[in-house]
Amino acid sequence: MLKWLWLSACVFLADQLGKQAAVRWLDPYEPYPFLPYFNFSLAFNEGAAFSLLSEAGGWQRWFFSALAIALSIVILFWLKNLEPREKLLATSLSFVLGGAVGNVTDRILYGKVTDFIDWYYYSSDACLPFFFRLHDASCHWPTFNLADSAIFLGAVLMILHALFSKRRR
Repeated sequence: MLKWLWLSACVFLADQLGKQAAVRWLDPYEPYPFLPYFNFSLAFNEGAAFSLLSEAGGWQRWFFSALAIALSIVILFWLKNLEPREKLLATSLSFVLGGAVGNVTDRILYGKVTDFIDWYYYSSDACLPFFFRLHDASCHWPTFNLADSAIFLGAVLMILHALFSKRRR
């Protein structure tokens, strides 16, 4: 289990370092072009994914923190009880754990999660679902961070594990 916790710790550290760099070097809500269709843009989220409940008045900070802590405890027990051959599942859980701890750390310390990765595309038509339009005809995915990316990657790996693992009867 220890090697999987190291992976979670690496995800957590990369997330926190990325967030600290963004806070130090970026101005809030100002896009800094990095690559085509990819900016750095400092933003803060007091809610959950897609800013869900961000205007709820403050109680959501503790609700989402408690939820992330409970999920992290479940994942720790799950990791502890995995068989050595379940490497893909262990990897996925480690990514989710590192990401969850990264975001809950922001929530507890600052009351909001720091986001800084901005993906976008240009379209003269309507934006795809979950994207939002800015004044320059660009469609942006909600700004996110490395913890969110790790959670997403962990979820994808978990789905792959569920689809392709051979189950013993």
